[in-house]
Amino acid sequence: MIAADQKVDDLQHDLEARAIALLARQQPVATDLRIVVTSLRMSADLERSGDLAQHVAKLTRLRFPDRAVPNDLHATILQMGQLAQRLMAKAAEVIITKDVDLAMQLEQDDDEMDLLHRALFQHLMDDRWKHGIETAVDVTLLGRYYERFADHAVSVAKRVVYLVTGEHADELQPQDTPVEGA
Repeated sequence: MIAADQKVDDLQHDLEARAIALLARQQPVATDLRIVVTSLRMSADLERSGDLAQHVAKLTRLRFPDRAVPNDLHATILQMGQLAQRLMAKAAEVIITKDVDLAMQLEQDDDEMDLLHRALFQHLMDDRWKHGIETAVDVTLLGRYYERFADHAVSVAKRVVYLVTGEHADELQPQDTPVEGA
């Protein structure tokens, strides 16, 4: 995971260089410009997601052979990690299919991550917390990394909505999604 982040960074830099060259040579307008700009913004979200995944791996490695997460929070952190993966997989599907309704659903799916994040903080703030400050910091960071990872998946999906419709996802309701070219 730690080494793979460099590949994500390289891909993002390559896409950025290609987009700049395309802008300079082709001077795209309208839909073509929207595609280039949206691609640049999505690549930044995906690159940042790679950084967050790397942070999780580095924190895990830092605490090895011990665990960064105490047993009583293992299930919550595991749920957050699995949910983050599902949200990003759904964002990838949105990129491939350009399914606006699926993209709009991603923001609602992210509500589950927000609930897990809040539950994590409630556990940390409980008077019965017995794992110390260092573990509290680790758990707080892990929760934040997963929560932000999920937010980036939502952001990617919203950018696909903009790419397809020309309107920002916040301005649309799922039943109002226009069809490209209509």
